This record gives sequence, structure tokens and C-alpha cells, in this order.
Amino acid sequence: MRRTGWLVALPFAATILGGCASASKSSPSVAAGAALPLWKSGAAAFGMFVPSERPPAPPAAGATRLPPLYTEAGAKALAENPLLDYLFLNLEGAYDANAVRAMVNGIKLSSAATRPTLLVRIPTIEDAGVELTRARVKEVLALGADGVVIPHVRSTAEARTAAAFFTEAGANVWSPANPKGTVIAMLMVEDKGAIAEVADIAAVKGYSLLSCGIGSLTRDMGGDAPGAEAACQRTRDLGAKAGMPSMMTAAAGTIRDRIEKGYLGLLLSGTADQASAIIRTGRPIAKRP
Repeated sequence: MRRTGWLVALPFAATILGGCASASKSSPSVAAGAALPLWKSGAAAFGMFVPSERPPAPPAAGATRLPPLYTEAGAKALAENPLLDYLFLNLEGAYDANAVRAMVNGIKLSSAATRPTLLVRIPTIEDAGVELTRARVKEVLALGADGVVIPHVRSTAEARTAAAFFTEAGANVWSPANPKGTVIAMLMVEDKGAIAEVADIAAVKGYSLLSCGIGSLTRDMGGDAPGAEAACQRTRDLGAKAGMPSMMTAAAGTIRDRIEKGYLGLLLSGTADQASAIIRTGRPIAKRP
């Protein structure tokens, strides 16, 4: 159950908060990579989930699944792919500050003229608790990531709490009210209860992107895929009306539909080669060279 997670995690909050106090004195990256200028201009940005570099282990009875592996070398290779506007590091299931550090350092090693934006998805507020989530937002930004993604925002009140984390971290968040901001704050709605409040969530100030988690929402709606798609489209429309872009997962068969429906963050899965092939298809549809 979700609510048991934060009870276990809370004792570690003080340790992370203490570490962030010194880490926050270091300056994050000056510019938030390739994606932010695109979103500021109203253009589509293409990115991918950062794939784990750990080779899959052969199946064995009772085998323990090993955690994902992210290295500086892997981050450098992804950063040198000119088709990737952003990288989405998914740490929702298991937060790992060392993974963020490896990604930031690897991107810095790249010789690419324009580097990809690094977005880090952290565990939910419900699982981690308010204090630990606040500490993680601060830590991820202090380590040099360009933005933080907070998943499963369940209410308007929780959206306000999430947006406040960035203010408390001293982040210069890009938002409709702050067009010169350099930090990306993304909130995700993925549950029926949040969709019922999505108009009010879109009206909360102080964050950059409002996005819908189609997979989680479909499950929460009992497998109603058309209903979930409609809810995500409404979320996108409300975000756009408030001046915020919306991110959505896409694949070879859905990339045209996602772009034509106005999603400006196209998030792809698989290998870098697989993502690149889809991006080559999507760029002309998005009217990008």
C-alpha cells in the first residue's frame, strides 16, 4: 500500500535535509538545456526515459531484482544524441541521489553544443511524506538537475504544497508568472480524484508543466482507456490555457496523434536508437527541422 512507504522513509529526512543545506550552496546549471527554450517558444520537445544500464539477469526462482544502474558514461552518450531535447530520469520507485549525480556529471562531460534538459521524477508525496519530498526537491536541484517531476499529485492542496517545495528551495522556476525562470517544476495528475480537481490544480501558481500519467490513470479508472485519454486531453487543455505545456508518453503508433493533440513534451521509451527513430518521424509533424 502507498501509505506505508512514508512511515519507513521519514527517519531519513533529517539526514537528507542536512546534506542539502550545504549542497544548495552550489549553483545548478546556468541554462536548463534544450527543452526549456523550445517550451518557452511554444514548440514541441522530444525526450526519453533514461534506460537502466544494468544487463537483465537470467530468470531464476526467487531471484531478487537488482536496482537500475545509471552511469556518467551512459549519460554522456545520451547527451551527445542531438535528437534528445530532454532526459527523464525516473526515480519514482526508488530515489537515488547518486543516480542524479551520475547523470549531471555525465551530461557535463558531453561535447554536444546543446545539451539535453535533465528532469528527475522523485517518489510521491504520499509515499515519502512532505518533509522528505521537500528535502529531495532541494537535493535534486542542488545536484544540478534542471527540474523535478512530482508524480501522483492528488489534490489542489497537494499541488500547492508541491509548488511550495520549489519556492522553499530558492528555485527560479519557469512558470506563466515567471517567464525568465530557469528551473522546471512539473506536476503529474494520475488519479481519478486529482482529475476531478484538475481545473483548480491548473490554477495553482508557481510551476512549469502540468501533465497526466496515462498508464496510472487508466488503471485507476478500471481500464477505461478512452476515458483516461479524454481526461489527459482535458488536463493538457487546462494547462495550456494557464500557459503551461504538457508532457505525454508516445510511441511509433501514437506520435502523430500526441503532437496533433497539442502535447509539447513527447516522452519515449526503449533504447536511444528506438527513441531516435520515433523522433525522426515526429519532428516534421511538429514542424521542427
